[in-house]
Amino acid sequence: MLTLTFLVKTLIDLYVMVLLLRIWMQWARTDFYNPFSQFVVKITQPIIAPMRRVIPPLGPIDSASLLLAFLLMTIKYPLLLLVQGGGISLSPYNLLFGLIALVKSAGYLVFWLIIIRSLMSWVSQGRGAMDYVLMQLTEPLMAPIRRIIPAMGGIDFSAMVVILILYMLNYLGMDLLGELWFLL
Repeated sequence: MLTLTFLVKTLIDLYVMVLLLRIWMQWARTDFYNPFSQFVVKITQPIIAPMRRVIPPLGPIDSASLLLAFLLMTIKYPLLLLVQGGGISLSPYNLLFGLIALVKSAGYLVFWLIIIRSLMSWVSQGRGAMDYVLMQLTEPLMAPIRRIIPAMGGIDFSAMVVILILYMLNYLGMDLLGELWFLL
């Protein structure tokens, strides 16, 4: 059962991160002709296209993708209970759990994009198509910090500061929600 639980949790979490990435890419107006952007669109389009006919976007935010991500995170916990053999639990709290899990997934997405951008800066020197998309996504988070803490000796500390802020928010979630934070 642990293998199936891991598989279900991982697949839902990865697909929600791709949906959140699609929302973020549309909000940041990244280049959608980029190969990485095309991958994100192609992997989400079969489910999002029919939903977009019914659910209009809210300004620059793709509400169909956001709703699907929220629904997936809302059913994740009852689905994991079902997989583990404990039955299914449908309660109004699942909506709150889904919202908290969605915010947590957004934090993980920001964390990993900043880590990937930092690692790629050592290798590709900003010349690749992926580098450009990562720059468009993470620069709005890193630029305000760079204004406060400039690069010292050619080393940019803005990525580290954003990651430290994300860690602080993660610990705040642990303090406020305790064991529930780990389950989501």
